[in-house]
Amino acid sequence: MRKIILIIALLGAITLQATENRWKVNDSHSVQWDTSNGALPYYDHIEMSGLRASVVYYWGVDEKKQFHMDRHLVFPMLRTIPNNTHASWMPRCDVDFLKGMTANKRYISPQQIKAVTINGTLNVSGIVTGDGNDFELTRMYFPSTKQTAVCEKYIIKNIGKKKETVLVPAIHQVRTTNKEDGTRGSYCLVARTEFQEDFKKTLEPGESTSFYCSVQAFALADEKEIAMNVEEELEKREAYVDEVTMKKLTFSCPNQTIQTLFQMSKIRASESIFYTQGGLMHAPGGESYYAAMWCNDQAEYVNPFFPFLGYDKGNESAMTTWLSYLKYINPEYKFVPWSIICGGDDVFGPFDRGDAAMLAYGASRYCLERGDKEIAEQVWPLIEWCLEYCHRKLNKNGVVASDADELEHRLPSGDANLCTSSLYYDALLSSAWLSEELGKSKKEAEIYRLQAAELRQNIDKFFHSTVEGYDTYRYYEGNDVLRSWICIPLTMGIYDRAEGTLQAMFSPQLWTENGMLSQSGDKIFWDRSTLYGFRGAFAAGYADKALEYLKKFSTIRLLGEHVPYVVEAWPEGGQRHLAAESGLYCRIITEGLLGFRPTGFRSFTLTPQMPTEWNEYSLDNIYACTDLPINIEVFRNGKGKLLVRIEKNRKTIKTYTIKSGDTIKVKV
Repeated sequence: MRKIILIIALLGAITLQATENRWKVNDSHSVQWDTSNGALPYYDHIEMSGLRASVVYYWGVDEKKQFHMDRHLVFPMLRTIPNNTHASWMPRCDVDFLKGMTANKRYISPQQIKAVTINGTLNVSGIVTGDGNDFELTRMYFPSTKQTAVCEKYIIKNIGKKKETVLVPAIHQVRTTNKEDGTRGSYCLVARTEFQEDFKKTLEPGESTSFYCSVQAFALADEKEIAMNVEEELEKREAYVDEVTMKKLTFSCPNQTIQTLFQMSKIRASESIFYTQGGLMHAPGGESYYAAMWCNDQAEYVNPFFPFLGYDKGNESAMTTWLSYLKYINPEYKFVPWSIICGGDDVFGPFDRGDAAMLAYGASRYCLERGDKEIAEQVWPLIEWCLEYCHRKLNKNGVVASDADELEHRLPSGDANLCTSSLYYDALLSSAWLSEELGKSKKEAEIYRLQAAELRQNIDKFFHSTVEGYDTYRYYEGNDVLRSWICIPLTMGIYDRAEGTLQAMFSPQLWTENGMLSQSGDKIFWDRSTLYGFRGAFAAGYADKALEYLKKFSTIRLLGEHVPYVVEAWPEGGQRHLAAESGLYCRIITEGLLGFRPTGFRSFTLTPQMPTEWNEYSLDNIYACTDLPINIEVFRNGKGKLLVRIEKNRKTIKTYTIKSGDTIKVKV
């Protein structure tokens, strides 16, 4: 397994050099790799999650087309000591459940892998031949949706011409930790086959059989090993994947890669939700961040996406975020923590990253999109406090001061950065609409809008600059190199410097096939800023340029060397599949391409953009700002304009004829 991990560590460099697609789109939410395509060996990793367990599968196919697997398991509610941000129990398990398998009492030869498919599960198929044995073998890997376990299904098919008696040895391996290392004492890890005695099955030619395995964990003091029904667990996992990919917020467009990455991103964005004593918590993942919430990942990135998706556990986890942070607002206006960790029992955050702006931005949008007055009333005190905190942090230049940004001093951000002020600006606008919906005083909404207008002017005065020859923004005072976050005003509807900013974003100084570098002259990239950049480019009316680069970027992430989701960063983190970034990918479409902006519980604006090479696209089963899901279709009407059609309950309720980039006001 050391070989796998070493190659994974070099994955970023491999990705940078990749020129051909290793993977192919298989269906609406599936990709497949034929092992005859691409050089070997090939190693990758993918994270999958359930309510009580997460797993990063480090898998690979070597030069002989033999399969390798190492399971990096995460159990967020089995806490280790010291109980801090990273204290989920994270054991590894590389048990081979096929070891010792025989056919007609002869050990079978190693499997030759033919294809690997990812579709919410990890499926590996291939052939076992030689010594008179001919079998097709399929492995399926996935987490339990609710249990503290991960599951595996193996399907063996006799593709030979004679009867075969297959025997698979029973396995029941137990590991027990030292009781002083866990907050709940000793933990047990059990890797086992479903059968307690050797599995034996005679297969006629063409006949198949299946067997099941699992790896589960529990606290020895108050829990015990449970009997797993793996077939039932598979059905539940497939039902979850079907719900979020096929029944909620489905996107159709002429580009199969973008459409598929959108559909698959919904899986990763919404699966990383964990049961904790503090309620359901969405967490980043990545073998580091579980049973915890952040002001950027959860509040800013993914929570405003869940009302669009209409996923109940996503919305519940968002409410956990807002209600948990309400406990940390204070009359002294001391900054709130970056994160609430350990299932809500502790916090972390030694300085101000602009977290109040992140919270106000995400919470105000969320409440409008959710369209529930009772929920908005619960969250409003948090929003109101965060807005006042930001107002008190305005410096002499009229922009918001903060100690850092979401990168936490990894890169310089000065005393006041472009992100924090931009987030605060958008939060003021959303909060004005929300205040009106809640029946607050008219003066309050007016004040918020006046503050937003003044802040917008100050953002331009303070941050506008010519940087490396581009008419764009400096990220902070004294900044003289291009930064990827110059894109953020575009996502907030500030288009004053759009042309120069777009030129800078897609310039040789910033752009790589992995998206924008965090700053020019460096090698670091974080997908989050690139995803904001695409959203802003579409929203600002540069649909052709945005699509040109989005196609390239999506191809790398979905079909390249490390698939099938957008990532956190490189070289830090080894391109982990952090969950909230997948929500940001979906928001490129909902808020960028479609230009959906909530303005009330049942109202929104649309500013649809249509790339020249497309004639239509649609988003179905949108749950934001509506009591029943709506469908929105945008297509050319043949007269140089766009026809926007909105359906609700299978009936067309609104139609608009507009120019690409025009804004329409909608009430449903």
